Amino acid sequence: MDFAEYIDARLPAGHVISVERDARHHTPPTRYSGEFWTSGQRQASSIQEISYRACFKPQLPRFFIDLLTREGDLVYDPFNGRGTTAIEAGLMGRMVAANDINPLSRILTIPRFFPPLESEVKERLARVPVSPGAGADMDLSMFYHPETESALVSLREYLLERQETGCEDHIDMWIRMVATSRLTGHSKGFFSIYTLPPNQAVSPESQVRINRKRNQVPPRRDVFPLIARKTRSLLRNLSESDRKRLNRAGEDILFSTTDSRATSHIRSGSVQLTVTSPPFLDIVQYSRDNWLRCWFNGIDDREVGERITMARTVPEWSGVMQETFCELSRITSPGGWIAFEVGEVRKGRVNLEEVVAPLGEPYGLSCAGIVVNTQHFTKTSHIWGIANNQHGTNSNRIVVFQKEE
Repeated sequence: MDFAEYIDARLPAGHVISVERDARHHTPPTRYSGEFWTSGQRQASSIQEISYRACFKPQLPRFFIDLLTREGDLVYDPFNGRGTTAIEAGLMGRMVAANDINPLSRILTIPRFFPPLESEVKERLARVPVSPGAGADMDLSMFYHPETESALVSLREYLLERQETGCEDHIDMWIRMVATSRLTGHSKGFFSIYTLPPNQAVSPESQVRINRKRNQVPPRRDVFPLIARKTRSLLRNLSESDRKRLNRAGEDILFSTTDSRATSHIRSGSVQLTVTSPPFLDIVQYSRDNWLRCWFNGIDDREVGERITMARTVPEWSGVMQETFCELSRITSPGGWIAFEVGEVRKGRVNLEEVVAPLGEPYGLSCAGIVVNTQHFTKTSHIWGIANNQHGTNSNRIVVFQKEE
């Protein structure tokens, strides 16, 4: 069965898609354009609601996992990010492999395979000693009220000590994840004064300018109640069967923080499907955007920046991605699939799907087609000036490969 037949077999009756071939290619990949998934098509699990820069919606990996795998198959993401593919695969009863060279990825992913009860989180938070007047080893006054900063610093010290002494458990890890995701944002649900975007931290200097422009002063935020509140939100539609599936996947998960081109720990021919979205050239500055999250978790953000490949040119980026495809070919099972999501960058002057399509050919990965999902844009996308389906990371363009049998 070819990819077109897979799509025809799975889409609802009467679902209209556009199919076209790109004549600019010698062997032109088929493009499938349509509304394959929307936020209204299926309410995503609440446990996916963790903010992270340049992440895709859970409906994207769910579409391909449902289309191209069966229960028990191994699903992989070499650029794991916040763990969208990993968590969705777990919820769907698949085995999970994930990798990301950014250590924050593990912090944001693993705890959600072992979600605690809200009562357990509240009980643990009640045991955290808070030192009034405790301050960070840097100036954070532009982000936090002094009492908020004291609570954050106390929680940070408690979690780091639990980790260093080997006492950290799944409840501590959950609290760390939630706190990490709430450090800065644009609503009262975050610990900081108003800032945008919610999934990264601007520099202290930029925040000072924001405060001055908005004539704002950091208000007092109750850190521990906000963690409990976010926990309640993340767990609100998680069923007992969801918990069991996540637990099973989490017990056997292969999680690494290495280069995507060198994953020798993953057995050759073991992965049925990879669903991933790589860094888009140097569009996202992972070290600069995550400096505050790194501080909270005792991570050197400069070291993170040095480890993450930030290709500035298309040829450089293509070289890195081609080496990644070589490794993906090794670990993909015969007849297995790769769904490689990219977006237009440089104001539409670079269409990365056209760059990616031929990269797998030397390694027995044929381009089965390009899926372009048309969608309505979010409020956040309008903030960035994205109001159509042509530009930016909100435009889902997925190059689909299949490994030769």
